[in-house]
Amino acid sequence: MTSVRSTSSETNSGSVAWVVLVAAFGGFLFGFDVAVINGAVQPLQAEFDLGEFGLGFAVASGLLGAMLGAWVGGPIVDRIGRVRSMQIAAALFFLSAILSGLAFTAFDFVLWRILGGIGVGMASVLAPAYIAEVAPTRMRGRLGSMWQMAIVLGIFFSAVSNAFLANLAGGAGAEFWLGLDTWRWMLMAEAVPALIYGLLALSIPESPRYLVSRGQEDKARKVLAEVVGISSREELEQKIADIRETINFEARQKLKDLVSSGRITPIVWVGIGLAVFQQFVGINVIFFYSDTLWQSVGIPEEQSLLIQIISTSVNVLFTVVGIVIVDKVGRRIPLAVGSAGMTVTLGVLVLAFSQAEVQNAADGAVTLPEPWNLIALIAANLFVAFFAATWGPFMWLLLGEMFPNRIRAVALGVTAAFNWLANFLISLFFPYMAELSLVFAYGFYAVIALISLIFVLKWVPETKGRELEDMQDSAYQRAER
Repeated sequence: MTSVRSTSSETNSGSVAWVVLVAAFGGFLFGFDVAVINGAVQPLQAEFDLGEFGLGFAVASGLLGAMLGAWVGGPIVDRIGRVRSMQIAAALFFLSAILSGLAFTAFDFVLWRILGGIGVGMASVLAPAYIAEVAPTRMRGRLGSMWQMAIVLGIFFSAVSNAFLANLAGGAGAEFWLGLDTWRWMLMAEAVPALIYGLLALSIPESPRYLVSRGQEDKARKVLAEVVGISSREELEQKIADIRETINFEARQKLKDLVSSGRITPIVWVGIGLAVFQQFVGINVIFFYSDTLWQSVGIPEEQSLLIQIISTSVNVLFTVVGIVIVDKVGRRIPLAVGSAGMTVTLGVLVLAFSQAEVQNAADGAVTLPEPWNLIALIAANLFVAFFAATWGPFMWLLLGEMFPNRIRAVALGVTAAFNWLANFLISLFFPYMAELSLVFAYGFYAVIALISLIFVLKWVPETKGRELEDMQDSAYQRAER
């Protein structure tokens, strides 16, 4: 991938915005796909008679597909191009939505969720790469963060869709249109934005990097001029030369390039750390299991769905805050503030859930007494706010920026795969952790958030204002540490 060494004109801002929005729409599908399962957790468990492990695996199964999609996504995208890859991802989203909604057994449900997950993984590699390749350097932080903005909007609209369908039918497990239960329609609702994504992908050009790699340099110059905003011939030729150099780096990249002197390169460990910490703080528990979580403390289904909408609205609002600040204050300090804020708010949740009272010894139903119920709700949403303004958008942005050219493509694929693996593990084991104790679950996340603060302050570099081509030597990495 490459960056731009010039400024874009006002006449090009609309073109840049459009191609970035279309590319980022894959993030909307990403967010919708991973969060829509929340409304189906309890009826899914009842439908297929799943135990805690079976439920956790069914909910998290799509993340296995995402890990696979991220791992193989880079080579596929480079082989067939960005636009065609977007269309393939859209088709996978569409098929997964319909087939998982019509699943007959837990086995085929998991199979179709994995299929959609492959689309998610491809999108998680494809969109950040495409956006970085067409974004002017001075706008790269804001435009790159649009990917995360699209994700949180997808999460928000999945919550709205779930709540609307559940209220219309009288519950997620109630029979609805065509004799199908509501939770099945929740899953199939994703087919609509998937179709839109596939059609929108037809309206944007291929990336300059891909065009140069296929010997289509005239088309690449046209995209650089009309979309990116490079006007002078001298700048165009310099940009084409930069892209050729980057292509030569990427063509030679292999997993063994991540190893230096018998050890994994330190900057790769930093990327893996960012990818794992982003998930191990437990953010997706709020979105995957919030319905189950809040019902477990005495909040009825219709109110728990409303609370999810509130949490996802907070997610959207504070992602906007992150986008506003990213090119002004950088990446590293906001990450540290986010870690500190998540540590405190998770600690408050631990304290709140330690006050839970058992209401029914037979089924273990509990509730939070006043004022702890309100404190828990506020703390959970503040936790989402700290995450959304920092770790949500900045982790993906850093992974797209921080690696030197000689390892960027392979390092991005590996670290993205680690992110999905961490997501899978957290989602898989939360039902066990919650059954043991919500205090234990949130205590674990609080400790991880504290460790992430130390990690950021000690090892994470600052990438604000640097060209992608400049992040190549070990001196840069040492200076930033």
